[in-house]
Amino acid sequence: MRVPTSTEAALSRRPNVLLITADQWRGDCLSAVGHPTVRTPGVDALAGEGVLFRNHYAGAAPCSPARATLYTGLYQMNHRVCRNGSPLDRRFDNLALMARRAGYDPTLFGYTDTAPDPRALDARDPHLTSYEGLLPGFTARQLLPEHEKQWLSWLRSRGHADAVNRDMHIPAGAQAGEISAGSPAYSKDETQTAFLAGEFIRWLGEQEDAWFAHVSFLRPHPPFSVPEPYGAMFRPGDGPAFARASSAEAEMEAHPYLAYAMPRSGKGSFIYGARGPVNDWDADDFAAIRAIYYGMIAEVDAQLGRIWQALKDAGTWDDTIVIFTSDHAEMMGDHWMLGKGGFFDGSYHIPLVIRDPRAGQKGATVSQFTSAADIFPTLCETLGMSAQNGLDGGSLRALVDGTDAGQWRDAAFWEFDFREIASGDAEAHFGLRPNQCNLAVIRDEQFKYVHFSALPPLLFDLKADPTELRNLAADPAHAGMRLAYAEKLLSLRARHLDQTLAYTELTEKGPVSYRP
Repeated sequence: MRVPTSTEAALSRRPNVLLITADQWRGDCLSAVGHPTVRTPGVDALAGEGVLFRNHYAGAAPCSPARATLYTGLYQMNHRVCRNGSPLDRRFDNLALMARRAGYDPTLFGYTDTAPDPRALDARDPHLTSYEGLLPGFTARQLLPEHEKQWLSWLRSRGHADAVNRDMHIPAGAQAGEISAGSPAYSKDETQTAFLAGEFIRWLGEQEDAWFAHVSFLRPHPPFSVPEPYGAMFRPGDGPAFARASSAEAEMEAHPYLAYAMPRSGKGSFIYGARGPVNDWDADDFAAIRAIYYGMIAEVDAQLGRIWQALKDAGTWDDTIVIFTSDHAEMMGDHWMLGKGGFFDGSYHIPLVIRDPRAGQKGATVSQFTSAADIFPTLCETLGMSAQNGLDGGSLRALVDGTDAGQWRDAAFWEFDFREIASGDAEAHFGLRPNQCNLAVIRDEQFKYVHFSALPPLLFDLKADPTELRNLAADPAHAGMRLAYAEKLLSLRARHLDQTLAYTELTEKGPVSYRP
């Protein structure tokens, strides 16, 4: 009688699940997809044993809406987390609640940026003063929200007595607000990423049963600063040409939304202590910031490699499903912008690698359009569970396993809402109601159509204009194409209206349900 190998024995058990997100990581910034400058051996190694998705897109931006899609499998049109601070309706299922029903204790390292439903809480509850709440279902082992107090406390325990606030991100010898590739006071082994990776590895050593963990790294999210050797690893001239018009002014003339949003993007969101609008930075400044961003990606990638090795050392690599992705991407100088939002691909194209040791494919690449909304249904099918409401995403299991995926989507879809409920700035500027301050995008290999509820649309021919600089929406020669894509977008939205109870009919013999 043949004795099963250790790998075969591991695969017969309930799998461990590790979901890793790296905040604001662009989908093109992987050496595995051919980036000319960035090298990501950690992610590349994972892709070599799993499946790399080349056309993976966030469902929304910024952080809270993007993560709501990732966690619930719903498009923004259904989960209605419109901005950072928009509450997540407590009636929706999510991947943590599903994992708990499957017998796991889903454990969080980092943050989920989930604003709680205020209807379930007293008006004086301090949870209602921040959007950085905890997704229902998770056990928080190590929180690390944007104020980073937990990391700063850890630094102080390591002898950094001055680690009392986020001034720690200012490079040594630099002034607050200065773009500098210099190293801050903390080392490469003391970054927020290293801290969180270490907490996960320590927790890993305590586990005796199958586990489900979500490691949510803050980096390469700004402020753009990183210690040696990463800060000086890339030069400002490294990387591909920026996708942008001749000037920020020319960019703003392209659409009323850009004319509104670009001057309102503040430097302080990206370089700690900086003042004034991003528009004040010139081409050299953007190039210098991009080089630092590349170094931050390299730093996170190194910590991913550390996690892979810890899983192997613990003997759990062969029974752990690993999903690596981001919540949204980063403009990083394209179109003279930083950050995320709007409609350009630079904000929404994100990485996705899934490594399931039980799958037949190793080192495969998937070119179909996939969405952050697909992660939850993929985990449902993988763990043999069902969601408790309708989902917009589809399971990626067939694509991971290399089997027939059937009729798969032929385009990417995402949404962005620019309402400002607290300030009313956007509404006042455009003379619109909050529910008119939004856009939706449908994008395939050939064309990209951007529909605004109350502003002019955009149409780009991506084959002829991959940098998205020539709006064809008003061109009579493209009127038919604009109409076709508007109809395609309308049909998509009609198909994805909430189907939770619409798929059920009560009959004389009781409820009859359709299972898509």
